[in-house]
Amino acid sequence: MKSIKNIEIKEGEKIFLRVDYNVPLKEGKVADDTRIKRTLPTIEYLLERKPILILCSHLGRPKGKVVPELSLKPVAERLSEILNKEVHFSEEIVGENVIKKINSLKPGEIILLENIRFHPGETKDDEEFAKELRKLADTYVNDAFGACHRKHTSVHSLAKFFEKKAAGFLLFEETKNLRRVRENPERPAIAILGGAKIDDKIGIIEGLLEVMDKILIGGGMMFTFWKAKGKNTGKSIFTEEYVEKAKELLKNEKIIVAEDALCAENLESEEVKNLEEIPENMAGYDIGEKSIERFKNEIKNAKTIFWNGPMGVFENEKFKKGSFEIAKMIAKITEEGAFSLAGGGETISVIKNAGVREKFSYISTGGGASLEFMEKGTLPGIEALEE
Repeated sequence: MKSIKNIEIKEGEKIFLRVDYNVPLKEGKVADDTRIKRTLPTIEYLLERKPILILCSHLGRPKGKVVPELSLKPVAERLSEILNKEVHFSEEIVGENVIKKINSLKPGEIILLENIRFHPGETKDDEEFAKELRKLADTYVNDAFGACHRKHTSVHSLAKFFEKKAAGFLLFEETKNLRRVRENPERPAIAILGGAKIDDKIGIIEGLLEVMDKILIGGGMMFTFWKAKGKNTGKSIFTEEYVEKAKELLKNEKIIVAEDALCAENLESEEVKNLEEIPENMAGYDIGEKSIERFKNEIKNAKTIFWNGPMGVFENEKFKKGSFEIAKMIAKITEEGAFSLAGGGETISVIKNAGVREKFSYISTGGGASLEFMEKGTLPGIEALEE
């Protein structure tokens, strides 16, 4: 996979740049511009070479229809403010009008196309739609790591129609750092997995068992493993259909599941107990004291750490300790020379709120994409650039 540094860019060349501007909007304005700012190194590098830059992104899930509140117009306005430069906007995605608009631009100018998912062909990896998009540009650049696990037209089949294609700096960095953890980790290497759902984590656990020395499991997903062990989980969330699979996975000594939990009758309850078996009227909302200490002991010896998913309901003051303690411990050993990589929106929230964001080696922008990469070692969007 080539980086944009490995391709020649001529003045006036039309570049189709796929970005991930799936950002939260509030009252018609961008509420969090982190994802926009992560693409600036790529945009600025390209603009220095004076091409015509055609930006493309999705926002939300409009299901192939025009949904006005999911328009990218506010994103064009925010990007314009950040760059201190006009960002043209096209309400159409393909067709003669878009081509005319692009042809009217001068070298060094930018246009953002409307939400690519307004077109029904985008989520179908539609080659006919790809051929229409291909008419807009000479060169294809993908910097949308967060969308690379989806076989969607602008991420996957479109790239096949370009001879000249490359990865933007964000996609290149993401891939490089994830490969460092997956293919060549300094040992001991530890994965920490949490979050509520086990459904999207079974494949990743199996993938990581081949790579990691230990896998620490907390969050709501731990209760499916508790069920597999025959432990009482009370009202805690678990997924019945994965209990047998969890039993199978527990035979592997690399897997360490949190052994106690911080429990309450509900999230508002004043009474909170640290338990290893949960009574019928209670649920577990965080990992317990024993588990925090066990996990910290495992982490302190690690040289490589991959973290995805909080240890509990960290948004609630009473149940944030597990997640915050893990975040601080990883930050501490990173300062001592370990390599740490974290991904997923909730995990990033924990790290920010614990005040240790700057102390992690790398924060991945793509939750689902980084998980799938760790499971499979590649993604459809990356494969399309390598063909």
